[in-house]
Order: sequence, then C-alpha cells, then structure tokens
Amino acid sequence: MPKLELDATDWKILSRLQDDARLSNVDLARAVNLSPSPCLARVRRLEEGGLISRYVTLLDALALGVTVSVFIQVRLERQVEKALEIFERAIAGRPEVMECYLMTGDSDYMLRVMVADVQALERFIVDFLAKIPGVGNLKSSFALKQVKYKTALPLPQAGPAAKTPRSRAAGRDR
Repeated sequence: MPKLELDATDWKILSRLQDDARLSNVDLARAVNLSPSPCLARVRRLEEGGLISRYVTLLDALALGVTVSVFIQVRLERQVEKALEIFERAIAGRPEVMECYLMTGDSDYMLRVMVADVQALERFIVDFLAKIPGVGNLKSSFALKQVKYKTALPLPQAGPAAKTPRSRAAGRDR
C-alpha cells in the first residue's frame, strides 16, 4: 500500500479526531477550515489509507470497578516460532489483557492486565496464564498510580511547516 501524502489540513484532521472521535463532520470541517464535503472526503481517504484504523469509546476503569492494573513479564521456556504463536494466540482472546508486547531483554513478553481485584488477577494467572504451554516464568508488578495515560499519538505540528513522512525521508519541507 503506497504511503499517503499528508498536508497540514490532514494533520489537523488527525489531531482533532484523536482528541474527539465523536466530532461531527460539520464541526470537524469548521475546525480545520474546510467545507463539510471535502472534509468528509479527506477523512474517508485517511480511513482507506489505513491511518485511521477505528473509532473507540474510552471508559473510566475506576468507575467500572476495574481497579487493579498489573504489568506481567512473561518468559517462555524456549523462544521458538511455535511457542510464540501458541502464546500469542492464547493471549489474543483475553479481555483482561489490555496490551501485549514481544520484548527484547530479560522477558519475552510484557503484558498490561486490568482486573477488578487481586482474586481476579490470581485466577487469571493460575487458571490461564501459567497453563499456556511453553510459559516458563512470570513476574508481576502492580501499578500503584497512573501518572500519565494517553491514547493520542504524537503528531507533527499541524501547520504550514508540517512535514509528511515521505517529505521527511526525502529531506524536503512541504
């Protein structure tokens, strides 16, 4: 898939949608100084180009009673392709697993898990995680306080001097 050329208006659209995905097309168009029809066409192009992958609603975990946030380092007995596939397939369907990364260093995977209480964490670890074939070692760290949490990616300043991924690589400004 070829990379999209993005101009300052595209960057503004992406920035505004990261802040508020429920923004109506009319309000979005007004915010980026376009009329609604060209704004919608740009949003569709950004979606079709894979830059906008989906729209979600962020829920308040504490208000919903999901109060325990844990980071779990997982080391496999052997880091071979089959073991990686088995582990990743097992993790993919678990709603408690908010994020999962294949890592370098001491652990093979890093998980961020959210559960209601310590008993739910125990059930997750004992009844599920430790039973995945090939899991060799687990280390858990509880998050005491969330200092920073964001979902918006860092974007270049959405202005006339903004650079596109392609123009940056080519060493020229837009």
